[in-house]
Amino acid sequence: MSDPVRYCGREFSGSDLEVVRDLCASAPSRKAIADALCEALDWRRPDGRLKDMSARVALLRMERDGLVVLPAPRNGNGNGRIPRHGEMELPLAVPTVTSLGALGDISLVMVDTEASSRRWRNLIAAHHYLGYTPFAGAQLRYLVESAAGTLGALGFAASAWSCQPRDAHIGWDAEARKAGLHLVVGNARFLILPHVRVANLASFVLARAARRLPVDWQAAYGYAPVLLETFVETGRFSGTSYKAANWTCVGQTKGRGKLDRHNLHAVAVKDVYLYPLRRDYRRILTLATPVVTVTAKQAADQTEDS
Repeated sequence: MSDPVRYCGREFSGSDLEVVRDLCASAPSRKAIADALCEALDWRRPDGRLKDMSARVALLRMERDGLVVLPAPRNGNGNGRIPRHGEMELPLAVPTVTSLGALGDISLVMVDTEASSRRWRNLIAAHHYLGYTPFAGAQLRYLVESAAGTLGALGFAASAWSCQPRDAHIGWDAEARKAGLHLVVGNARFLILPHVRVANLASFVLARAARRLPVDWQAAYGYAPVLLETFVETGRFSGTSYKAANWTCVGQTKGRGKLDRHNLHAVAVKDVYLYPLRRDYRRILTLATPVVTVTAKQAADQTEDS
């Protein structure tokens, strides 16, 4: 029997792959395959809904790795046509050199329309050093807005499957990590537009996002995360904004990509930063079946106290 393979945080055994291949040969579309796959393997979110988007990403990666053959897509999409990086004509805010107080109200606007999604994508593609790539699975994105215009953008998505400094800090073994990983959310993108020069703006936005995220995540996915993580590339950034927002550096990555099994050190070393959304996050993350729900007031109070 072949060794299991992992896609989107789930291991697929040889028998699982046979199920996938049978579905690819019989189901009429990629969406139907993904839905049937989730049903057959009982692949669900913590709230019981099918992990259909993760399944679709996993199927694409399986096909790329030569494990399955998918039917041709019925509809075109933007995958592969949206540039990872781009110099795009965008209606940006007036160049800002001011104080935080002078900006007035600053709001995080959730990306929940096609227009806001396109704007978020374009800003990240044009101005973030990592560029734009789609997030897989559960995710929330925000635009940072003020009376002066758009100031930046943030994106939150699934956490890293394995991260030794984080796992040691929490006290996770493999089983506890598998049970609690959905309660850790990664800050996958954070951008303050390059022409915006405002002292303390970045740490202010990070603090605002930490208060907002648990409530929005619960509304979207039926549970609230208890810990945030992010990775700051050493040599490129010092992590000043995260430190100012009370994130804690718990160690460094080893410079290996998640698929690097041969110590080739193909990716940059990064500092690992964590931010608790609850004071009892370690207790929750080491429970056998951790599930968390919070009210808006509790989320704000817990973040302010942490």
